[in-house]
Amino acid sequence: MRNKILAGIAAGAIAALGLVVPAQAASGNAVLSVLHGIPDTPVDVYVNGELTLDDFQPGDLAGPLDLPAGDYEVALTATDATDDSSPVLGPVTLTLEAGTNYTAVAHLTEAGDPTVTPYVNDTSPTAAGQGRLTVRHDAAAPAVDVLAGGTPVIEGLANPEEASLDLTAGTIEASVAAAGTTDPVIGPAPVEIQEGVLTIVYAWGSLEDDNLDLAVQTITGLHSAPDGVNSGTGGQLAQQDALQQAMWLVGGLLVAALVAASVVRVARSRADR
Repeated sequence: MRNKILAGIAAGAIAALGLVVPAQAASGNAVLSVLHGIPDTPVDVYVNGELTLDDFQPGDLAGPLDLPAGDYEVALTATDATDDSSPVLGPVTLTLEAGTNYTAVAHLTEAGDPTVTPYVNDTSPTAAGQGRLTVRHDAAAPAVDVLAGGTPVIEGLANPEEASLDLTAGTIEASVAAAGTTDPVIGPAPVEIQEGVLTIVYAWGSLEDDNLDLAVQTITGLHSAPDGVNSGTGGQLAQQDALQQAMWLVGGLLVAALVAASVVRVARSRADR
């Protein structure tokens, strides 16, 4: 288990913001990402008793991990712990179902107590020209409103609730304010809505301790067929790339053959003299 998770991390899975995650898992597997949203508390993360994330920092987002469906025991410990026998949080059982995309968030409750909330990421198709925005309240703070351009678009969002909107692709100025107000406690910050992409914004930290912050996760592959535009290395784009690479390869082989033939001709010409 440890080697599998560390291999995913070594491939570039950890980022503080803007992690890009595929929408689908392999058949029979689930996709799991983990967000550390407890301020001022670096931790080690143990899964099924094995150290999987060492010195995991607040604001870091780890994954995606393609894991077999089933139950996983997750515990967070101090960074100098030698095992998970004295966790600062957990152990918590995460039940992962095949074909489902999850993000598990270690965060504070509204009262300021540490907890873990597993979220199911909505990777259902979006309409052509649209992306999906999900906002999750994982901060030690009362209910909030989410503003776009100063106008409330999500109201009364309480910890640990979430709300989603399908929006036309573009950039919005998003901010978070106490419910019923428009004075931001977080932001405003630009949030890009991409076609066929789920953008998840997490509000984490503590209002009382004045360390509220945002984390952003993006999940690709939500395009509606046949109108969606493929991204990454999938679909038509991948076919076009493969065709272009093949053309370059064939061209390179032809050039190499011509050069080799020229060398042979020159060598023979010199030999005949």
